[in-house]
Amino acid sequence: MSDTLIDPPADGPTERPLPLRPALEAVLMVADQPLDSVALATAVGHPVEDVVAALQTLAEQYDEQDRGFELRHVAGGWRYYTREAYAPAVEKFVLEGQQARLTQAALETLAVVAYQQPVSRARVSAVRGVNVDGVMRTLLTRGLVEEAGQDVGTGAHLYRTTGYFLERIGVSSLDELPELAPYLPDMEDLEDELERVGGFQTRPDEQPGDQPGAATPTEETP
Repeated sequence: MSDTLIDPPADGPTERPLPLRPALEAVLMVADQPLDSVALATAVGHPVEDVVAALQTLAEQYDEQDRGFELRHVAGGWRYYTREAYAPAVEKFVLEGQQARLTQAALETLAVVAYQQPVSRARVSAVRGVNVDGVMRTLLTRGLVEEAGQDVGTGAHLYRTTGYFLERIGVSSLDELPELAPYLPDMEDLEDELERVGGFQTRPDEQPGDQPGAATPTEETP
């Protein structure tokens, strides 16, 4: 019997992939736009063909179980949607939620968007010093902000206030807003802050779920 030692692989042990279906569910749960099979395969570490088969199986299972949500393949990607049969419950929840007062965090985030628009979520986070993903979702749901295209340089989604926002604060145009803009940081002065929070500069956009950098504090969704 040889006493020769076998050296371990230079790259170390191979990391075991996560269980496919639960991993897909976890990623899709935080996605704010349809994700194609290639992006999902990269995220969960499984072959594309296995991912496609698992997605189809999940969609069929949700239909068979009559879950309150469904998995659809739309716009070249996959995303969870509320099942149409349960739309009344969702509508009631959303409408009642719009009657609630905005939190201080939501008001501050809305102010940054109003005075710096069009602006990306990453830059709003840099101005406020905290991750604003949950707050922005609330403002989008309430119709106070909306998407306004993409940044030419980074590809990040840009956001602006809506006509409903103007209606709610009682003005007819953004020109009637109080002069607060001079007190907010200029966009050109935020590069150091963007680099500090980590992850915002390197990402083309806040894709799925807009996962924050590790060093960025996060606010709870109002």
